[in-house]
Amino acid sequence: MTQGTENRVFLGLGANLGQPLQQFRQARQQLSRHRCIDIGASSPLYRTPALGGPAGQPDYLNAVLQLTTSLSPRELLDCCREIEAACGRTRNVRWAPRTLDIDLLLYGQCLSDDPDLVLPHPRLHTRHFVLLPLAELAPELNHPRLNQTVGGLLQNLPAPEGINIIMEKW
Repeated sequence: MTQGTENRVFLGLGANLGQPLQQFRQARQQLSRHRCIDIGASSPLYRTPALGGPAGQPDYLNAVLQLTTSLSPRELLDCCREIEAACGRTRNVRWAPRTLDIDLLLYGQCLSDDPDLVLPHPRLHTRHFVLLPLAELAPELNHPRLNQTVGGLLQNLPAPEGINIIMEKW
């Protein structure tokens, strides 16, 4: 993708330390202040059990943001990592509790196999905590690798357990 082209992007937000709702609002605000990013929509806020990682973690809050941007995928990733760091994110243990996680889920129809930036997100089609909020925003969106809609991918999963909408608008 070249800079200057507007691309439709979906970001996944997750957090289970600190004040996740406040951290989500801060992230959305920081993204909206960037001159090359326009926030389009926010999914409802979900509470989900921790998946993987150290035992005994608190539940996560999860949501998805839809935006348009002229940033390249790498530039957007760097921007998201800066926001994570500003919210106290550390990367010491895989799937450890975190103050804020921002994942690039889909960047238009872009495909990337860079180990540091796989697009679409390599596990989005297996995770209720991603597909449920994503389907709220774009159920007919096509996954460019799997050639299935987000709604279809969600239907392929077993029924979700322990995942609840806790706030429609945040």
